[in-house]
Amino acid sequence: MPECDGVGCASPARRDRQRARGGFLSRRERRGATQRIYLLFILLLLMFTPSVDSSWWYIGALGARVICDNIPGLVNKQRQLCQRHPDLMQSIGQGAKEWIRECQHQFRHHRWNCSTLERDHTVFGRVMLRSSREAAFVYAISSAGVVYAITRACSQGELKICSCDSQRRGRASDEDGDFDWGGCSDNINYGIKFAKAFVDARERMVKDARALMNLHNNRCGRMAVKRFMKTECKCHGVSGSCALRTCWLAMPDFRRTGDYLRKKYNAAVEVMMNQDGTGFMVADRDYKRTTKNDLVYIENSPDYCLMDRSAGSLGTSGRVCNKSSRGMDGCEIMCCGRGYDTTRVNRMTKCECKFKWCCAVECRDCEETVDVHTCKLHKKPDWLDLT
Repeated sequence: MPECDGVGCASPARRDRQRARGGFLSRRERRGATQRIYLLFILLLLMFTPSVDSSWWYIGALGARVICDNIPGLVNKQRQLCQRHPDLMQSIGQGAKEWIRECQHQFRHHRWNCSTLERDHTVFGRVMLRSSREAAFVYAISSAGVVYAITRACSQGELKICSCDSQRRGRASDEDGDFDWGGCSDNINYGIKFAKAFVDARERMVKDARALMNLHNNRCGRMAVKRFMKTECKCHGVSGSCALRTCWLAMPDFRRTGDYLRKKYNAAVEVMMNQDGTGFMVADRDYKRTTKNDLVYIENSPDYCLMDRSAGSLGTSGRVCNKSSRGMDGCEIMCCGRGYDTTRVNRMTKCECKFKWCCAVECRDCEETVDVHTCKLHKKPDWLDLT
């Protein structure tokens, strides 16, 4: 309730400011005022971002303390999981930053380079509205990122609800002989279980072609992490003779999952809804292979050459290209035939490196001049200037 005096009434926010100026605002009141200002900032941020559905991907940009109740885009089941397991949300937030970096690494030489929009709760903007190859890859690698982050946090003892894989016990064998399960095997099954419950929750609320596409690609991402689980061992014996071995299952570096999904992106299969609306079928009738482990898409991608806000394309104007390459990073393809500008710049590099006993490498800082090529701006046709 506002406090009133002989002059008028003061709102709670104004009352907090007045008390702060007077030097008698308590610690609890200061904390409450800060939280109100922070929540107001979040609401303003959400009001002035594009009208695209929000996503749990934004967890990577905000702390788990406020996301559960204040970020649109979390469906009820996701919000419940968020409130029940705030420590898992912290892991998912860290994992989101990791899979976005991996996405940007995989597409660094492409017209669409997995660009994110700053302070945008949709993370990728309108480009994800199209059921394209790019959307297929993002859904797959984001799902894989959750599996990876949760599984890693379990093994590192950061979560109360899970730990190492307790099923890996006793004796086993491989091509090198017998060994004992020991150490801390990564609990990949729990990571997959939680990722499926959390990531798939939104898609399971609707039954349309896009939801089926997302569910399929989510699963491909989860299985991609499990696909590359490897056995690591430690030898025991005289002089490390490996007379006895203790082994455990471990996830590889996330780069391997990214490389695999990038290959799946290149070979993604176009699909369409089947007649009874319960699944999809391959658009090419001559395609005979199963699509179980393939990424699938419904719509063709734009060319991403020009800025198109409705399609979420940022265009390639100003992008750096490789003059001597004939690949996707080459100036001809990257610049869509518009040509490129060349700028001569000076940069510092390490040179004349020598090994110094023991054990360091010493190098000189050398300046070199290089040419940097960037795509030209799109030029409007002359007849547009006459109208």
